[in-house]
Amino acid sequence: MDSIKTVKNSTLLKADMLSVTFGRLKAVDNIDFEIQAGELFGLIGPNGAGKTTIFNAITNTVPISGGSVRFMGKFIHGTKPHEVAKMGVVRIFQSATIFTKTPVLVHIMNGLHCRSTTTYWGALLRTPSFKKEEAGNRKRARELLKFTNLECVEDQPAGSLSWAQQKRLMLATALSVDPKLILLDEPIAGMNADEIAEMIELIKTIRTNGITTIVIDHNMKVMMNICDRMMVMNFGQKLTEGPPETVAQDPRVIEAYLGSSKNDQSQ
Repeated sequence: MDSIKTVKNSTLLKADMLSVTFGRLKAVDNIDFEIQAGELFGLIGPNGAGKTTIFNAITNTVPISGGSVRFMGKFIHGTKPHEVAKMGVVRIFQSATIFTKTPVLVHIMNGLHCRSTTTYWGALLRTPSFKKEEAGNRKRARELLKFTNLECVEDQPAGSLSWAQQKRLMLATALSVDPKLILLDEPIAGMNADEIAEMIELIKTIRTNGITTIVIDHNMKVMMNICDRMMVMNFGQKLTEGPPETVAQDPRVIEAYLGSSKNDQSQ
């Protein structure tokens, strides 16, 4: 996968006093956080803590009730979700969101078509420029197939893949649009040990290639292993934020997420 250059130690995403309410429920309650370019940031907490709502707020699939969200210095709250995606923010949902009857290779190429420069008439008449771009898209799609270990199933319909393969297909399709920030909602949920190990290596490689990544997951051992920094939420509020080893020792985190004793961290 081609490396994407980023300016490290610069703020890519910033949320100030971010709030999301549903009626009387404060799903996200006045939270501040910053994501640095090139880092792998973890978002953890018990079920119902507001983690996925944070993703929804970033991608504008739910309106915010207060505060602001800035991406690359620009306010993005209130922007339509597809416009946020065009800015370079892509998301992988916890559930599989694929076109089940579409062949795997075509599935990834459809993502590449979002960046197409070919006009409608160029595509209709199959002009030389269209053919050149289509060949480039096919080559890039096969690179992503190789990266996600899906080469052997490129002609199969997406719905015929295993759960882990479908998750990797979602990842390949997301990467096809050359994102600056990728949001992964429980990327290893429902996988066996070997599948988890493969996905972890993919996530690490994505980070190595300079794509800023935010991960939600309940597997504390995995999050401690892959994240540069973590933010812990509970009941819509931020408990703490910092390096994994510091977060894991916070008494509030131990009580709310890890259990009643430090020994629970190994479970």
